[in-house]
Amino acid sequence: MPIIVAQSVGKTYKSGKLQVPALRNVSFSVEPGEFVAVVGPSGSGKSTLFYILGGLTAATSGSVLIDGTDFARLSDAERTKMRRAKIGFVFQRFNLLPTLSAMGNIEIAHDIANLGRDKKIELDKPLLEHLSGLLGISGRLDHRPNELSGGEQQRVAIARALITRPSIVLADEPTGNLDTKNSDAVLNMLRTSSRELHQTVLMITHNPEAAQVADRILTMRDGEITGIAAGRGIAATV
Repeated sequence: MPIIVAQSVGKTYKSGKLQVPALRNVSFSVEPGEFVAVVGPSGSGKSTLFYILGGLTAATSGSVLIDGTDFARLSDAERTKMRRAKIGFVFQRFNLLPTLSAMGNIEIAHDIANLGRDKKIELDKPLLEHLSGLLGISGRLDHRPNELSGGEQQRVAIARALITRPSIVLADEPTGNLDTKNSDAVLNMLRTSSRELHQTVLMITHNPEAAQVADRILTMRDGEITGIAAGRGIAATV
């Protein structure tokens, strides 16, 4: 069973008396462990899709099923619980808390995942060590965000997203502000999380070259999926 299913998803924003469509009848599915890139220029609707798939905003029409559950049928509290349990977010602007060290920012994701759980999960220290090594931040965990480079901050954000072993990783322009070296490190980590940790990765990007690391590439323009292509991984069909 696909872990993500978007069915005829539409999103319309109101601007005064005008209605501005951001998504138009978007349908696709993603298999467990698959790495899918959604590529398109600014204004194509890909970021709106990111927020809808993550349950951060509601679709105007259609439905989104995450592991068989329809987001639209959940209460706000239930949606929040599902996000904590199943989805790790990597935001373009990092969203690190400035008063916490890198380690503190990673640990807080673990603490948040435990909210509302009857059975608490322990911080996976071997995984933290593994992620820190792969991302090259082992020696930087005691530093606050303002003491880290942009590339280091993004790699901390990825470790934070992966530390709870979410079933799905949603990454919004994870290489948008990075140089080539740091971009390669981030893309390799996302691919590793798909291959080694068996996590489903959906990456939003405007960069066609970055999209090539994925198994499958969906191209968007004007709120619609206009193309489907194989990346460097195994091709799959919508």
